[in-house]
Amino acid sequence: MSTKFARIALTAALGIALVGCGKNEPPAAPTPAAAAKAAATPDGAIMASIGHLKTGNIDGLMQAVLPPDEYAKAKADYSKDMNKEPATEEDKAKFAENMAKLTAADAESKLWAELEPKLKEMDAQMAQQMPMMVAMGKGIIQSSIQQNQELTEAQKLQATQAVDALGNWVTTAKFTDPALAQKSIKIVCDTARKINLKTLDEARALSYEQAMSKFGVAYLGLKDVLAVYGFSIDQTLDSIKAETVSSDANTAKVKISYSLLNTPLSAESDMVKVGDRWYGKEMMESLKKKDEAPAEPAAAAPAASEG
Repeated sequence: MSTKFARIALTAALGIALVGCGKNEPPAAPTPAAAAKAAATPDGAIMASIGHLKTGNIDGLMQAVLPPDEYAKAKADYSKDMNKEPATEEDKAKFAENMAKLTAADAESKLWAELEPKLKEMDAQMAQQMPMMVAMGKGIIQSSIQQNQELTEAQKLQATQAVDALGNWVTTAKFTDPALAQKSIKIVCDTARKINLKTLDEARALSYEQAMSKFGVAYLGLKDVLAVYGFSIDQTLDSIKAETVSSDANTAKVKISYSLLNTPLSAESDMVKVGDRWYGKEMMESLKKKDEAPAEPAAAAPAASEG
């Protein structure tokens, strides 16, 4: 995914609920009428985006978080953004090698044969090192949260609680369990086969619609792997409740309540109305800054030879 699309999709997902097994294929994008109806209220706009996240409908998510003109612009620029930097021969060879390895008829058995001898060693290392690593990681992240001048005290508290929940999960998840490892390998291989890309050139040549569909398949596969280890993103998404607590003609504040790994959390999201639909205020401000940023200077033309 291009940097722009990754940033928009990730910002949307985190901005909605601060959270990161589904259907095999993501559904088709909603019609413009359906999208407009869902976004007609502040809380409805948020819940519509949550629905797209659950089903892996990345294009639907893009439509939900971007006004029509910005969505059209992002869609039109997709191919240019995706191919802005040329791929190296090393990148192409690595991509082809990994996809061939994951999609081979005997991929599961070969990957398991590689991983199985390492599990006991990994298990011993993780038992000794994981608690310390998690504690250090939590301390660094939580310190960064407290020093962030852009977060309110309520946001800092919520972020700290979310880090605690994720840290507790990482500490207790059975990442080296042989049965769970085999399940994960099968999910990864099945997902790679559904994506069905052999070369990086094929990936870069995808149309916007094709790319969004494949991103959705990859996202659903990731959800399934996390669920194997006890982190159900669907469970978190299903727990979300959105309630508009204040609003006027153009702005609104929505309270979002949810449970992350059995930890109850809540957040507030500021929304703004654009046309007849509601969008996240943070996303709109980010788009405005991007539009107002000076354009990159064009490459200098070769100097004319003097004659």
